[in-house]
Amino acid sequence: MAQKSWFAAGTLCAAFAVVGLAVGAYLYSDRPSAADGMAMLLPVDPAPLVAVTDGGERKFTIEIADDVAERSAGLMYRETMADDHGMLFVYDHTQAVSFWMKNTPMPLDLVFIAEDGRIRAIKKGEPQSEAVIAPDEPVRFVLELKAGTAARQGIEDGDLVRHPAIGAAAGSMPRPSEKPALDGLSSGKSGKGG
Repeated sequence: MAQKSWFAAGTLCAAFAVVGLAVGAYLYSDRPSAADGMAMLLPVDPAPLVAVTDGGERKFTIEIADDVAERSAGLMYRETMADDHGMLFVYDHTQAVSFWMKNTPMPLDLVFIAEDGRIRAIKKGEPQSEAVIAPDEPVRFVLELKAGTAARQGIEDGDLVRHPAIGAAAGSMPRPSEKPALDGLSSGKSGKGG
């Protein structure tokens, strides 16, 4: 009798192991990443990103890349994207950032945004290029849009960009009468490919 119990328990454990491996393989394959040579798809944020232009407000649905792995993958391997969609790169603090377009088949507009939500630069990204794309000053956010979107929508340097992620950072900025806290961090190059 004890031998049958051990055999049944062993068979049951083996079955659970096989099912667990199958489920794990399915879940892993269902989450492509740039490391796999596949496009990373992040959840669409429920709040729209709004660019306030001379011609009015322009709304976009966005994915938010707010950790190192997500920022490193960005829109690599993405072949299509809606005209009113983009990816917002969120950094922990204002810093020098640089991007490249290696493994990115879509041409993009890279919109560099300061901590106060103001656009500091708009640069073009050419597909598959390893040329460095960087603004002339440190920023806190970068918005990637389909190439030509910024010009078509009238988005220009100095325009205000609103989103809860940007508002949270702006709310943490020191007031003019306050001195910024020194956090011991140095600004360095960071960002996709950078």
